[in-house]
Amino acid sequence: MIDRIENWIDEVNLMNENTSISCACFVDIFSGFYSPSFLRNAQFVIVDSIPKPDFPELQQLGLGRFMELDARGITYKNTYYVLRGSEDILRLHFHELVHVAQWQSLGAAGFITRYIQEIQQFGYDESPLEIMAYSLDAHFSSTGKQFDIPDYVAQHL
Repeated sequence: MIDRIENWIDEVNLMNENTSISCACFVDIFSGFYSPSFLRNAQFVIVDSIPKPDFPELQQLGLGRFMELDARGITYKNTYYVLRGSEDILRLHFHELVHVAQWQSLGAAGFITRYIQEIQQFGYDESPLEIMAYSLDAHFSSTGKQFDIPDYVAQHL
C-alpha cells in the first residue's frame, strides 16, 4: 500500500513539474527559517483542486474523513500543492514547507506510514505532524525568533 501511494505521488509530481514554481522565491521572506538551498529544492504548484489518491484501501483504513478534508494545501515529498486563490498566503507556504522538511527527515515510506498512523490514531487536528506544522507556522506569523526549521524538524520527530 505504501509503495502504491508513493508511486501515485511520483506520478502526480511528474505530471505537474512543468507548472511547478521554485520556493527560491521565498528566500528573503523565509530567511533565517529555511536556507536558500532548502528552498531551491522545494517547489509548489497552484491547482484548482488538491490532488489526493483515490484508493478504496484508504477508505478501509478509516481515512475517508481525511480524504474529504477541504484543505488549501497538501505536500508530497518536496512538492506541495496550493489551491488557486491561496497562493499569496505566506503562512500556508510556511506550513507546507514544514511538511517538506518532515518528508525529508522521515523519507517517503516513513512519512506516509507515520502520517496514516497519526490520522488513524489522533485525527487530522491532533496529528503530531500537523500540530508541529501549525505551531511553526503560527510562530512565523507572530514574527517569532528565526531558527532553522528543517533542523528543528529533524530533532523533534
